[in-house]
Amino acid sequence: MSQRILVVDDDRQIVRLIRSYLEQNGFETLAAYEGTEALHLIRTERPDLVVLDLMLPGVDGWEITRIVRGDPAISATPIIMLTARVEDTDRIVGLEMGADDYIPKPFNPREVVARVRAVLRRAQGNVRPAHFLQVGPIRLDMDRHLVERDGQPLDLTPTEFELLHLLMRYPERAFTRMEMIDQALGYAYEGMERTIDSHIKNLRKKLGIPKGEPGYIETVYGVGYRLVGDA
Repeated sequence: MSQRILVVDDDRQIVRLIRSYLEQNGFETLAAYEGTEALHLIRTERPDLVVLDLMLPGVDGWEITRIVRGDPAISATPIIMLTARVEDTDRIVGLEMGADDYIPKPFNPREVVARVRAVLRRAQGNVRPAHFLQVGPIRLDMDRHLVERDGQPLDLTPTEFELLHLLMRYPERAFTRMEMIDQALGYAYEGMERTIDSHIKNLRKKLGIPKGEPGYIETVYGVGYRLVGDA
């Protein structure tokens, strides 16, 4: 069965362009042109991924992301933000809210297709061995694509899951931001190194590990990040 992508933008020409390229590459598509309609389709049609413009009439993209991430029934839906706002602060805020990727306008539609494929690969965990990892109270189950702390499931985005997977595979190893992008995400774009910091901030908050304890993601100044391993 083809994967379904919901494209949300109030510019119908942009929606047609993105849908055309996605459909040429084997995806099914849905469209919404304002926020309330988008939320309805996310809840009822359960798309595999949402390409979401931020500047929408009514409920905007920021609010849609907040609502989706706060609803357990749909919180795992991958979201790629699409916007003409290119400031780093907007990108970082979007990622901190739980977006999996952020594409500035104007864009190359072939890049949108490539980003959609990359985020879906992370969401589905197509490239991972069949086992689980455990560091401190954190258990990462590869088969079920699930992370638990002390037996309680944690709600991670696909990008957060892949970054944590990389760090848990090699506890105590320091990774640069570019290594994390290359090995966990598989692609990069200008300014992406700074977005890693936003994902790590979100992971620390969700994991809730005290500083220095096993499972804590530690900043290695001048390098990047490492996961504190078991003693």
